[in-house]
Amino acid sequence: MAVVTIYLIKRHSRSKQKLTQLATTGDGNEASKDYQDLCRQRMQGKTSEKPEPLHAASRIGSVSETQVRSPSSRSSTSSWSEEPAATNMDISTGHIVLAYMEDHLKNQDRLDREWEAVSSYVADPSSTKVALDQSNMRKNRFADILPYDHSRVILSSNANVSNSDYINASFITDHDPRNPAYICTQGPLPHTVADFWQMIWEQGSVVIVMLTKLAENGTSLCHRYWPEEGSDLYHIYEVHLVSEHIWCDDYLVRSFYLKNLQTNETRTVTQFHFLTWPELSVPASIKALLDFRRKVNKSFRGRSCPIAVHCSDGCGRSGTYCLIDMVLNKMAKGAKEIDMAATLEHIRDQRMSMVKTKEQFQFSLAAVAEEVHAILKALPQ
Repeated sequence: MAVVTIYLIKRHSRSKQKLTQLATTGDGNEASKDYQDLCRQRMQGKTSEKPEPLHAASRIGSVSETQVRSPSSRSSTSSWSEEPAATNMDISTGHIVLAYMEDHLKNQDRLDREWEAVSSYVADPSSTKVALDQSNMRKNRFADILPYDHSRVILSSNANVSNSDYINASFITDHDPRNPAYICTQGPLPHTVADFWQMIWEQGSVVIVMLTKLAENGTSLCHRYWPEEGSDLYHIYEVHLVSEHIWCDDYLVRSFYLKNLQTNETRTVTQFHFLTWPELSVPASIKALLDFRRKVNKSFRGRSCPIAVHCSDGCGRSGTYCLIDMVLNKMAKGAKEIDMAATLEHIRDQRMSMVKTKEQFQFSLAAVAEEVHAILKALPQ
């Protein structure tokens, strides 16, 4: 408890220092000043919230083992009715945050300074001893993208195909370290697919967010870890493709039955696959990604298990998605203190290189601004 308290104090201190630096940059923008004042007021009046206890029943979705397995079905849907996002954000806060974000995007010097500070940020602790073990090196898609020891996902070695507890995957927490919000991981390799499904099973994840194509320009970015038709077996996990729905040109949704052959228990897992996000780049459409995110969260609503997010390396596109989602979730819950750089540093404390380029960081700011604008339009004036 003492270690956690010290860590939170350090993060609080860093956030206050960052806000102070931004407020004294001399840009003279009133929207920025109002926003920083709002953040300070929020810090002074902040109260600790007691997290809800984790109930095992809410972490997993199970179906009867006697459920009839139907052939895989595919369909195409050109559009779908979007529910308005639930939010506790008030109009005045929304306008101040929106003005701040838009000013941030217009001020290239400030953006450059902030990205430079984030890029030079060093996580502590940052040991990757387990990932560098000789027996685990072949399980890493990239030699320079490794999970930190303190935040890595640990598999049950007794249930593992190679009696190992290692997978290149990291827990990403928001405010409660006991309940990770995400698991960020690399795209599975041919010899790590069974590990991937073991992780999904053991962590109770029922939603997978896939942000990469299987290959790009002739380069493999992710091994297909699901059957194209019917069922495939990965060690003790049987994966059955139930359906595949193409919602639009940008993304599709697949539904799987995941069965543990040792326990005969079956769960439903939904994969949301975003198709138009090139590696080391950003989507052409902010709206498409925001629509995709809303659909993911609509499916996930009410659950307390981590969402599994992956691209190819589990940090560039995955980090960008998590940054956008984490900030917007905070705002939907009524947060009045939003610091994108501090939030990204918090994420980078848990997995290296999250959000790999300045373009991705700028895209995150633009996505948050666009969603806030959409929320304000939907609020009663």
